[in-house]
Amino acid sequence: MTEPVLILTMKWGTIYGADDVNRLFRQVRRHLDRPHRFICFTDDATGIDPGVEALPLPELGLPKGHGDTRWRKLALFRHDLGGFTGMTALFLDLDLVVVDDLSPFFDLPGEFFIIRDDDLFRSKPLRKINPERDRFLNSVGNSSVFRYVVGAHSYILDAYLADPEAATQDYEISQQFQSAQLALHGHLHYWPQGWCVSFKNDCVPRNLLSYFGDPKLPEGARIVLFAGAPKMEDVFGGRGSTWYRRIGRIDWLRTAWQG
Repeated sequence: MTEPVLILTMKWGTIYGADDVNRLFRQVRRHLDRPHRFICFTDDATGIDPGVEALPLPELGLPKGHGDTRWRKLALFRHDLGGFTGMTALFLDLDLVVVDDLSPFFDLPGEFFIIRDDDLFRSKPLRKINPERDRFLNSVGNSSVFRYVVGAHSYILDAYLADPEAATQDYEISQQFQSAQLALHGHLHYWPQGWCVSFKNDCVPRNLLSYFGDPKLPEGARIVLFAGAPKMEDVFGGRGSTWYRRIGRIDWLRTAWQG
């Protein structure tokens, strides 16, 4: 019998609720035929679908007195995470929509895959003023969707815990630090461009053209993300982030989101 793969997500605080977990669970169930377990690490399992394995949030392991938990996702790189060591896992953030088959995310040969963050945004020519910074930012992986073997990259968490203050001074957000560690160990590899797309930059017609056409799903897209603004809740609430970008009809996206 084929060993099940893992789908991992995290929910803590009040920004996202059980409904968000349950919607993502249903999206995965529709788009992943192979045996899998859906795991949600959370501080509150109230209302979560019984089909979801709700587990306590993994300990980040910060030194006593260090209360910064903004980088909590790095706890996914514990060598003993949930007793799943050695299992293949696909992590998915809650603020995304699965729109097509997820199997290729597991079929792609390799040790670690993540979204190239720059693939979700339009080019930033002014960033080239600082070529070294531009090269680094071009290498950063967006941790909304990544695949790894649990326990195989514990060096990421170890490096953070060795000096959390230095890490947060040198890097703006955890995915920058995570990417730097992966690159250092030769493990930073990206999903094929177009599998994970930005709603704003890949689906919505540019600027005023949005008033003459509705958002469309690009061919080959499997996951729609809401990088930058508008956020997912704004899109489904009919709110754009700027007056010149109309959201338009998103029936296809709403159906994929709600099921």
